Amino acid sequence: MFRRDPLQVLVAHMGGPFWARKDERAWSFPKGLLEEHEAPLEAALREFREETGLTPPAPPYEPLGDERQASGKVVELWAVEGDLDLSGFSPGTFTMTRGGRSFEVPEVDRLAWASLEDAARLLVRGQVPFLGRLQHLVDPAATRAPAGPRAGSSHSCGRCTAEDPAGAREPCS
Repeated sequence: MFRRDPLQVLVAHMGGPFWARKDERAWSFPKGLLEEHEAPLEAALREFREETGLTPPAPPYEPLGDERQASGKVVELWAVEGDLDLSGFSPGTFTMTRGGRSFEVPEVDRLAWASLEDAARLLVRGQVPFLGRLQHLVDPAATRAPAGPRAGSSHSCGRCTAEDPAGAREPCS
């Protein structure tokens, strides 16, 4: 989700003890796993509601492609413009067992609006390429994105050239 003037994205700080004291590279876009016979966009909307307790904005949703994460999972992301009131944030939980004790942990423990530059620092590395795609979607004339496509990504608009996080310049296609 994004909003304009200035361009910002909604990011979620991952919940649980591992992430509690981390900030940089400890944020993510709300996301989750596909259930059997579920379309990817349906799963994204369901997971957004489950993770945040908020109702996703009305369409249109624009695909931003997919990225393989360090874990091997593939994240597929959509962009939608909206300016949600975050005061209704009510995170979903999962059960964690540690030291023989089970307890409920929030999937995400907070939400925030972040500039693309801040988001590039906060997001886990595997999700940073989506920022360049979003910037291109919002402003196709932008010549430099805070982060762009990587080799093997599914973004291939054929029009833009963006700088990837490693500093190499490559066309999207």
